Parts: sequence; structure tokens; C-alpha cells
Amino acid sequence: MSFYDWMLALNLLAASAVASSLVLFSVLVYRGRRMTTLDETRLLFRVAPVGGMLIAGGLAIVVALGVYLAIASDRYEIWNLWVIAAIVLTIAFGGIGQRSGAYYTDVQKLAEEGDEPEVMARLRAPTGATLHVVTVVLFLLIVLDMVFKPGA
Repeated sequence: MSFYDWMLALNLLAASAVASSLVLFSVLVYRGRRMTTLDETRLLFRVAPVGGMLIAGGLAIVVALGVYLAIASDRYEIWNLWVIAAIVLTIAFGGIGQRSGAYYTDVQKLAEEGDEPEVMARLRAPTGATLHVVTVVLFLLIVLDMVFKPGA
């Protein structure tokens, strides 16, 4: 196995970490909408940092190795349409994901303060769930771009 193959495998492993964190956050968003007490809600928020570490670390590795792989490849160039699309989609993914995370971090702070009606209202509001769904869709678009490489 060549060094390039190892880097590609590591890139796929990092992408799997991002996908795993999105699954975790999807479960948390789904369950959060059905919470009835602050104690249940606080329990959910104790699990969320694991997903935050996975998505931050995984995304950083995916971007770094993705750029390296595009530059090191004999078949692809950094200015290929699919590479540029992946970079743009990744920036959008990071931006929307950050907004989603900020929304739920604010809800967590309210839960720690004990504002139960506001916490339950925000968990059931469509804002956080919509941001999360957009993040998942962007991730799926990135994966499709990587698999089919349009314009390559």
C-alpha cells in the first residue's frame, strides 16, 4: 500500500467520524423534541460533547487530507469542478453546523439555569431541527460529490 492509499484510508475514516457525529446529533435532536423534564434534557446535553469532538476533529482531517489528496493525485487537480464543489459544500456545512451547535448550546445554558418552559419550547421549535437537517443534507451532498466526482 502506498502513502497515498494510507492517506485516502485515513480521509475515509475521518469522514466516518463526521458521519457518526451526525447520527449522534440526529438522535439527540429527535429525542430532545420529546423531552418533558429538565433532568432528561440535561442528560442529553452530557452526551453532546462527544459528537462535537468527533465532528470538529473529523472535519479538520477530512479537509486537510482532501486538499492533500487532490494535490498529490496524478488524476485530479485542486481546480477540478468536483474539488471546488466539495470545498464550497464543506464551508457551508461548517457554517450551518456551527449555527446549529450554537443554537443547542444556548438551549443547554438555559437548561443549566433551570428555565424549563423556555428549554422545552426551544427544543420543540423548528429552528434547531431545520439547521440540523440542512447540515445532514450538505454532508450527503459532499459524499455524493466525492463518490461521483462530477466533471472529473
